[in-house]
Amino acid sequence: MSSSMKNSSLEKSDTVAKNEEIEYKGVRALPYIIGNEAFEKLGTIGTLWNLLVYLTTVFNMNTIAATNMVNIFSGTSNFGTLVGAFLCDTYFGRYNMLAFSSIASVLGMICLSLSAAMPQLHPPSCEAKSSTCKGPTAGQYTFLVTGFGFLVLGAAGIRPCNLAFGADQFNPNTESGRRGINNFFNWYYFTFTFAVMVSLTVIVYVQSNINWAIGLGIPAFLMFLSCVVFFVGKRMYVVIMPQGSPLTSMAQVMVAASKKRQLHLPDQPSESLFDYISPNSTNSKLPYTDQFSIKPLRFLNRAAIITSEDRINSDGSASNPWKLCTIQQVEEMKCVVRVLPIWIAGIIYYVVLNQLQTFVVFQATQADRRVGHASFKIPAASYQIFQMLSLTIWIPIYDRIMIPCLRKITKEENGITILQRMGFGIIVGIATMILSGAVEEWRRRVALTEPTIGVAPRKGKISSLSASWFIPQMALSGISEGFTLIAQIEFFYKQFPENMRSFAGSCLFCGFASSNYLCSLIITVVHKVTKDASGGSWLDQDLNKARLDYFYYLIAALEVINFGYFMICATWYKYKGSQAKSSHEIAMEKTNTKSSPSCTHASSQV
Repeated sequence: MSSSMKNSSLEKSDTVAKNEEIEYKGVRALPYIIGNEAFEKLGTIGTLWNLLVYLTTVFNMNTIAATNMVNIFSGTSNFGTLVGAFLCDTYFGRYNMLAFSSIASVLGMICLSLSAAMPQLHPPSCEAKSSTCKGPTAGQYTFLVTGFGFLVLGAAGIRPCNLAFGADQFNPNTESGRRGINNFFNWYYFTFTFAVMVSLTVIVYVQSNINWAIGLGIPAFLMFLSCVVFFVGKRMYVVIMPQGSPLTSMAQVMVAASKKRQLHLPDQPSESLFDYISPNSTNSKLPYTDQFSIKPLRFLNRAAIITSEDRINSDGSASNPWKLCTIQQVEEMKCVVRVLPIWIAGIIYYVVLNQLQTFVVFQATQADRRVGHASFKIPAASYQIFQMLSLTIWIPIYDRIMIPCLRKITKEENGITILQRMGFGIIVGIATMILSGAVEEWRRRVALTEPTIGVAPRKGKISSLSASWFIPQMALSGISEGFTLIAQIEFFYKQFPENMRSFAGSCLFCGFASSNYLCSLIITVVHKVTKDASGGSWLDQDLNKARLDYFYYLIAALEVINFGYFMICATWYKYKGSQAKSSHEIAMEKTNTKSSPSCTHASSQV
């Protein structure tokens, strides 16, 4: 056993030596990656966030159909990241995946811009006073969905790989490499914020007020520039080859445990189960845990029971990993199982963000968007910029002022724990929905009882209430995101094993996807249940006839239930413990505080 340990140590030393031979370009590769990221975000954010307006004005879709289509598109894009992470880790690697996905995104943006530029690819324009408009033909709809399909392929590869690929360019075992990683995340954060500002102002304004063909052509061109910049820097990149997907290891645990479900666990599992660590493993060793004492979950441990039929190779590994797994594999699987209940709470929380990214556009359309007494109107989709502004302002306040104060009180290194931060974010999310309902009730009452300032095409009268009253709810949403979403990024990063970090990022996006589908289901059910009621549908095309405020209060009630569920899960949860941390984990933990904001923005690109 001791000789095996020595051999493992020697092999690990060889691995480290090989890693040190990698020529990290570091900062020299940064302009290409940041440039690619900047143009990619400029090309996609404004288009995706203004997609509701495009579908309802150019493709003449009704509010429900357009909202459901956006939710399904966003959900599919986010679920696709799970497939993208699997293909990246198992077969292609991050560089190849990003290259393919960037090209797919360009093709998707070209399809969208053509659908606006060519009259044959979209329905004829509606008359201003017409109550019914001709919808898209089957061919037009197919072309539009084809564009969405390319964008889904692009998102599936870019979202789980872009941050990790940037961090790959720096050596985490050196001081300069750690500083480089930190600088990369800071620049990524700045780039995303800049792209959001430009997209939600300049690009959205061009799309809504000048011309959709130009407004979509500009993002398509920027996305093309993103590809050019990415490929120009090819010789500068450190390209890490795939080492196999952690999903395979998880599947092996499930299969092996199922085959041995009739066996009894030994009295001292930590000493009797199969304990082997591959010398090529980048993961820190996880100790045996007995948290899962519930019988249906204890079967995971059976995957590591050694039987007379199991064969061990000369290096100490299992001959057939589908029949015998290590304690390490089992514990990595437990990490995922422990995270799932918290992940589910996040799905329900995201409903708040989804509603404000969709219905606030329609609210602003039927509110006074004029700036002062000028004729200039803020585009309806641009009000979402206040969410980003709030988040941008809140993060340094929390990091520089609140954390030091909380640290003195709680003695916690980060002021409060990760799960406590999530809980605070959910509470702020509940307050956001209540405020949103109150403001919408006010907007509607003003529209029905006071003189209006015009008529929104295919919707209804425009309330004289200033759309600026939507800013507080968007600001609260940004603060809520600053608590919960940043905490979730950190939570997934720390609680998953090192080789599952891409998978952890995919889980975050899958949470967004599940929330998109949940939102679509809630909207459909509420519309069907309320449309035949005496008061009419809560989600009527004309918000003055609808009761969107009731819908917001319903979401607030759902979040109250979710908060109770989250509290139960948080009380039960045990943080991942490790016997030894890898150099990568130590290096990344040092950059955690400053890297979290950028990760949050990356996740918000839905």
